[in-house]
Amino acid sequence: MTSEKRASTKRPAAKRGTKGKSSARPGVLWRIWSFLWKFTVVVLVLCAAFGIYIDQQIARKFEGQKWHLPAQIYSRSMALYPGAAISHHQMMAELQLLGYRKVANPRQVGEFSASRTRIDLWRRPFLHPLGSQEALRVMISFDEQGVENVARQSDMRELAVFHLEPVLLDRIIASDGEDRLFVGRSEVPDSMVDALLLVEDRSFYEHHGVNPFAILRAAFVNISAGRTVQGGSTLTQQLAKNFFLSSERSLVRKLREALMAIIIDFRYSKDEILEAYLNEVYMGQDKSRGVHGMGLASQFYFGRPLNELTLAQQAFLVAVIKGPSYYNPWRYADRALERRDLVLRLLMEAGKISVNEFKIAAESPLGLRPEGRPVHQKMPAFYAQVKKELALRWGDSLLNESGIKVYTTLDPIAQEAAEKAVKEVMARIGKDTKELQAAMVVTDKYGGGIAAMVGDRNPSFEGYNRVSEMRRPIGSLVKPFVYLTALEDNQYNLMTSLKDEPLTVTNKHGQSWSPQNYSKTFSGRVPLMQALYKSLNVPTVNLGLAVGVDAVINTLDDAGWRGQAINPYPSMLLGAVDGSPLMVAQIYQTLADNGRFRQLSTVTDVLDMNNEAILADRLPSEQSLAPAAAYLAQYAMTRVVSEGTGVRLGRAFPDVTLAGKTGTSNDSRDSWFAGFDERNVAAVWVGRDDNGKTKLVGASGAMAIYQAFLEQRPPVGLRMTPPNDVVQAYFDLHGNAMEKGCPGTLPLPAKAGSWNPAPNCGQPLSWWQKLVGG
Repeated sequence: MTSEKRASTKRPAAKRGTKGKSSARPGVLWRIWSFLWKFTVVVLVLCAAFGIYIDQQIARKFEGQKWHLPAQIYSRSMALYPGAAISHHQMMAELQLLGYRKVANPRQVGEFSASRTRIDLWRRPFLHPLGSQEALRVMISFDEQGVENVARQSDMRELAVFHLEPVLLDRIIASDGEDRLFVGRSEVPDSMVDALLLVEDRSFYEHHGVNPFAILRAAFVNISAGRTVQGGSTLTQQLAKNFFLSSERSLVRKLREALMAIIIDFRYSKDEILEAYLNEVYMGQDKSRGVHGMGLASQFYFGRPLNELTLAQQAFLVAVIKGPSYYNPWRYADRALERRDLVLRLLMEAGKISVNEFKIAAESPLGLRPEGRPVHQKMPAFYAQVKKELALRWGDSLLNESGIKVYTTLDPIAQEAAEKAVKEVMARIGKDTKELQAAMVVTDKYGGGIAAMVGDRNPSFEGYNRVSEMRRPIGSLVKPFVYLTALEDNQYNLMTSLKDEPLTVTNKHGQSWSPQNYSKTFSGRVPLMQALYKSLNVPTVNLGLAVGVDAVINTLDDAGWRGQAINPYPSMLLGAVDGSPLMVAQIYQTLADNGRFRQLSTVTDVLDMNNEAILADRLPSEQSLAPAAAYLAQYAMTRVVSEGTGVRLGRAFPDVTLAGKTGTSNDSRDSWFAGFDERNVAAVWVGRDDNGKTKLVGASGAMAIYQAFLEQRPPVGLRMTPPNDVVQAYFDLHGNAMEKGCPGTLPLPAKAGSWNPAPNCGQPLSWWQKLVGG
């Protein structure tokens, strides 16, 4: 019994032991299984979260603002109309600057042909502040005065006004240093897209962001070669890397790149992806600026829009993607040609171009822009003025906005001429005096816009802008406004006799001042006009005192003198007035424009990224000086050039009517010149920043720069059309008004009210004249 009990007791124990062992195995497996599925869920959740995060990143980039597009700064748009003061020579220079191609017969936009008096032009379409301008073929005819007419080629209808597209001067880029010109997919030639896909991603339209076969093929080729010779990334992967990732070589980065590419391909159309790639791809380096996108690359390498490139040029842009530095065409032309020809061969082998097209393209040169011609103009003085005006009229934050377009008044041909003139003359007169400096501003005579600006003898120097910031005595440049003040009164005319004798002026404090003529001699009496064109000091002071110093200051104020108060002392009549070249240009602009004040400006219009105008207050414009008096002062200033202190300029351009005035401050510390032709007004200063003596006068310093400017940019002669109240008058040598036909008289313009000719040529009437009432 006891043994049976023991036996029965052992059996259950054995069962318990067996049961315990069998239950232990499921417990371990269950725990492993539990861990695995939980881990899997966590990983899936994390992957999903990461995918959502990546998806949001991509959405923000693609559906928001993909890039901060630089503010684009444009020149003025050249306006052509009958009578416009634009010569055939200037028009040709403008077309060259814009990258138009001269051909025998224009067949497409961007081409022109030219004879001696005509230009047959097929203008590009472009965005103008007044609205989009379509492509148009016109015939432009010229005569001695400028533009004779502009006719549309399709029906020979004459156009009232015709605009050329402005020159893209520069882009104010963000801190990332990336520069680009956005182009839509529709603006990219299909042949370029064909070449891009053949070279970079043949299955672009078939894969879903990642091409596993391309990756395997690249891996096999690279292993066989023992080095990396081929990549397997799709365009979408390249775009993902450029947009979101670094260039780090790691498996994690490649996985992120692949995931992003799949999401991008799922979310967006192939054309959207292609457009983004075409605007993002790195295409080279322009000094400190990275050149991104095909739009800017086209300008950077060829100086013309993308849709005007030849097949060979399109192929080159695709070729250079592989290595912009390695295939730099200015440094390694042979490499660049070889790579371009490879792209052309791929196009031919794929049946995209014919054998003949391949041969023609492969035999063509690269056709690069001249390496010395920059794709952006370095004009620190002008850009400083643009930024100042934008801040004043549009607000400080404007330039932080993406994609704005700023249309300026700059004339690129005038700017180039001004820079060359300053550098050339300063190299000559300043070679022994490195401290000698210069500044020059040129305005559009009828528009009131600043056409050119140079603030240093080295025009590209970014620093002190003498055009607007400095204040120096303007010397004899004030004199035309003394004479203009007098000529507003009918008791004065160009032949009014002025006293030229020793003079002493004493102020209320008992201090005396005795002005002297430059020659230290006196003539007794001189005609008003001669006193101006000979720049005589004493007659000027006598005239200024007669009309009143305050009246002269009021005239300067009406002409636009701003920024520096004028002390009402007699010495101001000879130029004891501190100003800048910009301030001088403003008052001479008003004088040259027949007395109409227009505030000088650098900006005409601003458009936002949607090409909508951003409005600002209009600049003041009014008739502030009497047109008749302004005209007579202009006439006297033409005599400055033909026979006065500016005669050297007149001899250089004997068949052109020019007006000007020289100026020199005390001890020849400042050399000034202000002058104008039918097109532009210019103010020039030469001196030293430390106010030291220069040994220069107005004619030998500043006027030499103006003369060099006109040699670079041939002047258009003044037309000198008198206002209605100015008549052709006659005077004898003593300044007496005479009738037409009297012996020994001079024909001169005069206000109708100031010319009261003596009857019978000033002689007593004979008995028979008295008899007939003559």
